[in-house]
Amino acid sequence: MTADELKALQAPLKARYRENPSAALITLRAEGELGEGLACRVETAKGLIEAGLHPATGGSGLKACSGDMLLQALAACAGVTLQAVATALNIPIRSGRVRVEGELDVRGTLAVDREAPVGFRAVRLSFELDTDASSEQLDRLLTLTERYCVVLQSLKAPVPAQARIQRLG
Repeated sequence: MTADELKALQAPLKARYRENPSAALITLRAEGELGEGLACRVETAKGLIEAGLHPATGGSGLKACSGDMLLQALAACAGVTLQAVATALNIPIRSGRVRVEGELDVRGTLAVDREAPVGFRAVRLSFELDTDASSEQLDRLLTLTERYCVVLQSLKAPVPAQARIQRLG
């Protein structure tokens, strides 16, 4: 896709959202169904994913780990965002790789140590790109990718989140 094609694709959307800001507010949803043996099945656009415990917390490793899925969501979002920004800036990228690492102390989720945090202590995102872009272009590409990546921004500035239980029937 060229920068002009991307602009043409997004122009009517941007105009609509400028005229009617409430039209830009969307709600994304995900649902899961509790499965057998400490599992949760989550429907995705590409099929059913069965998540379970990570081996470091007692899982077999045969099911997806939700922590891995969070990092995969970041990799996907950052990769798509980087490509969109590169396209808009006319920065040609022949190929590339997105790497995400998350560091966590499982003592928190296992209730081994109340002082150990539950969740990631650090997340590192990096890109390896085959490009002739200048250092200045790459700096701008990274800055704008960070700015517009929904998942990265949600991790960097956490949003209010709440949980609740409802009885069935």
